[in-house]
Amino acid sequence: MDARRTRKPLTVLKAAAAAMACAVASFGAHAASAPSEIKIGTLYASSGSFAVASQGQYEGLKFWAEDVNKTGGVFVKAFGKKIPVKLVAYDDQSSTSTATTLYNQLITQDKVDVLVADFGSVLTSVAVPLAAEHHMLLIDPTGSGANFFTQKTDYLADVSIPSSTVWPIPLANFLLKQQIKRVAIIYGANDFDASQAETMKAELEKGGVKPVFYHSVPTNESNYNVLLHTAKAADPQALLEFGYPPNDIAFLRALSQSGLHFDMTFTIFPGQLLQLLTKNVGTDALAYTYTYPTPPLVRYEKVTYGMNTAQFEKAFQAADNKAPTFLDSAGYNTGIVMQKMLEDAPKFEQSDFHQALMDMSGKTTTLLGAFQINANGAQLGQPFPVAQMVPDGKDKLKFVVVYPDDHATGKPVFPAPKH
Repeated sequence: MDARRTRKPLTVLKAAAAAMACAVASFGAHAASAPSEIKIGTLYASSGSFAVASQGQYEGLKFWAEDVNKTGGVFVKAFGKKIPVKLVAYDDQSSTSTATTLYNQLITQDKVDVLVADFGSVLTSVAVPLAAEHHMLLIDPTGSGANFFTQKTDYLADVSIPSSTVWPIPLANFLLKQQIKRVAIIYGANDFDASQAETMKAELEKGGVKPVFYHSVPTNESNYNVLLHTAKAADPQALLEFGYPPNDIAFLRALSQSGLHFDMTFTIFPGQLLQLLTKNVGTDALAYTYTYPTPPLVRYEKVTYGMNTAQFEKAFQAADNKAPTFLDSAGYNTGIVMQKMLEDAPKFEQSDFHQALMDMSGKTTTLLGAFQINANGAQLGQPFPVAQMVPDGKDKLKFVVVYPDDHATGKPVFPAPKH
């Protein structure tokens, strides 16, 4: 046989064998590098101003983790297999200084694979610079303050709630549609509430309406008596209060006890934590007031990933023996967004996690609605409608969506009756 005729096939065979050996070695190294569990680090507050909302968000995240682990965990594309998830969680007690220490511990000592912020803008604010400093993507469930999203970043993604700068736009449009010309605004002096107040003011002024009263209060404000009388002196048709749950409770209590009446009153959190607000202020104080209704009060049936709103509500009720709030839904939504991120990211690296979220944007619908983030990490795809809480039998309220028109379930009762 001619040696020249065998040389090329032998060369090809040797090259193929070498390539196969490299592939096997690569696979072995790849498989060996797969962790036994995916560590997801987060914080919650067992006490303090943010405790109820924070614990709801954490319970939703725990529900997701327990649910996904029943099937072996999340599929991680980078390792080509399912891996269980483990929540590494600490109690920050609603303190930003404690949260700073604990976020740092999650990153530098626990070396978590994925970092998730606690509830809201105040407790998220200290995590944003820490995550960027350590080149770690911060999964942000409900921190929507405008200051977080002023520049392009690879280290922040708001996943379960719209940026607070867009929250009031439907509300402003509703006020203008109702031809309400005199508006009073009271807001907390923090980024979450102040950004909503500024957006509301700007949107109203576009429509030729300048607020007749515009006043900030400390985030821990608990006495609204003088403010209510001062606002009333400006003779507004609508009074809007932008605050956290303790603010809403203090405000609505003071209003109920003051004997004052406004044709329209708006607060943020009855649409997220109705049971908490009802327990603390009563149905009479909430009757005919307005809020942002959120899932599960608003339902999304057609989803591309995870349970839809009704399925989640049923499953959570069965697992936890209580109906979920919006914060429970937001925690679960955070989990399924991370799950899809891990399914899609080709490498187990923070930059690939971020790119996977960007690739999901505009193509994914969850139980909270459309998932869409911009280059600054802001969530834009889940705008809240406007609803009025109307008495529905003894000590009950029903939510009537009044704006936008294509989501409306009824007409507003305006002016609100005195009661």
